[in-house]
Amino acid sequence: ASGDIIVTGDADATYPFDRIHEYIQQLINDDLDFITTDRFAELGHGSMSAKHYFGNSILATTLRILYLINLRDSQSGMWIFKKSALEKIQPLENFDDGMPFSEEIKIEMFSNKNIKSKEMPSALYAREGDVKLESFNDGWKNLKYLFFKRIK
Repeated sequence: ASGDIIVTGDADATYPFDRIHEYIQQLINDDLDFITTDRFAELGHGSMSAKHYFGNSILATTLRILYLINLRDSQSGMWIFKKSALEKIQPLENFDDGMPFSEEIKIEMFSNKNIKSKEMPSALYAREGDVKLESFNDGWKNLKYLFFKRIK
């Protein structure tokens, strides 16, 4: 990325990209380095199945207990952050390149005392297109990852 601020999110129309300016303004005004979004704050009708809601809740609770990080949504893929924050965490090539990446970057950002991080309310809209998530397998990988990273 060539800019100073990076915004990420899935390209399936589930995230409120119309709020990007609001998030960037918050990043600047509060002198933050990293913002992640909480999709549970505004779940749209049909945006998340009961099974995925339950699985996401287990993953977020596990992350809170193991890492003492107060996040409601450990799986959100919408982040707004300063490019300079990447220099304060482990090199990206050392990150998991699968589903656990979302948890891992949040653990790194929120655990680093030199990075000011915040979770902000967001929304989740009903997805356009087919779900590519393998619910049980991906959830199991994420859960195992949380424990393995903790004991490393």
